[in-house]
Amino acid sequence: MTAPAYPAARVVAPKVHAHFERHVADAGGRVAAAVVPDVETVEALIEAAFWASLRREEGYIPRISLAFVSPDQTNHPLLFERALSLDPGELARVAPAVEPSGVHLAVWRMTDELCVWGTTREIPSFAVVVEVAAPGLIVVKHHRGEEAGKYTNVAVIEGDRVKVIDENATSLPDCPELLSSLLGFESPTSWLDSLNVLVQLAVAIRAHRRGGALLVVPPGSDAWRQSVVHPIAYAAVPPFAELAQLCRLPVEQRREQEWQDAVRRSVEAVAGLTAVDGATVMTSDYEVLAFGVKIARKKGSPQVEHVVLTEPVEGDVPADLHPSQLGGTRHLSAAQFVQDQRDAIALVASQDGRFTVFAWSPCEDRVHAHRVETLLL
Repeated sequence: MTAPAYPAARVVAPKVHAHFERHVADAGGRVAAAVVPDVETVEALIEAAFWASLRREEGYIPRISLAFVSPDQTNHPLLFERALSLDPGELARVAPAVEPSGVHLAVWRMTDELCVWGTTREIPSFAVVVEVAAPGLIVVKHHRGEEAGKYTNVAVIEGDRVKVIDENATSLPDCPELLSSLLGFESPTSWLDSLNVLVQLAVAIRAHRRGGALLVVPPGSDAWRQSVVHPIAYAAVPPFAELAQLCRLPVEQRREQEWQDAVRRSVEAVAGLTAVDGATVMTSDYEVLAFGVKIARKKGSPQVEHVVLTEPVEGDVPADLHPSQLGGTRHLSAAQFVQDQRDAIALVASQDGRFTVFAWSPCEDRVHAHRVETLLL
């Protein structure tokens, strides 16, 4: 049976198509960019992913990634003798083969029909990727062009809710560099860029699903100690510096796969610390100072009463609210910490997957909370 139409796919497909057309045109031949699919093809890819996400194969939820790419646009593909249709049941059956991160079901139009012709790990820049993140949760993204690192999200569709990422979100007053790196539209980052390490930390913190807080403070300063409870249960003496040392290596060494693997392991180790009750404190050059830290209001400092909340999606309207409305005590204490330590930022993950970056905004003269989970899927 042909799967029924998915209205959200029809709504978002023209915007996705326009995004890819614009960026491929802007690339101007500087990179080997992919072919941009037409609106109908984008809609069909999203529909197929959505209906497949609602299936179960031997009790497992399908985790698939569809990439619109032809066989001659990728190296070392696995080619099927018989191409597969985009039938949700067939996609669910083959899903276990492409569950590992970075493996895509390759889709192309053959004899006037969209077919899955094989699997691939390598895709060109700006190839349309449609990924199943959870049942009914679909993410449209594209490769940034570097060998490693996170993809750039273009749209997130959850049931009937559509969120298109706002490429102009970096024009917000005092936009944190982390948010600019996550958006990744104007200046793509790679593993060679230290900012991308913070992006990978954010992804890893969200991935362990226990919730957590990471406080990023200036190196060489003990001012942050004025905003925590003493004694600190898990202080690192000397600071845990594995990730910092890896990031200080020469660029030539950082191009090697061995270095990238070492960074991933170190990122996972630091992210694991955030699962412990309390906050992890790390310098902006990636030295871990403590974890399991309890945040307290700095002596003489006023209690945080208001934050500005924004999300980098089209149509978002900034909201002025009390930080307790963002979540539990973790959000409230992180907002208080940033108000007291204005040269620090706080990354906060909720157990339900929400992720907020708190940073002080001199332009707004208050804490700015950036909701960024749509960028981390």
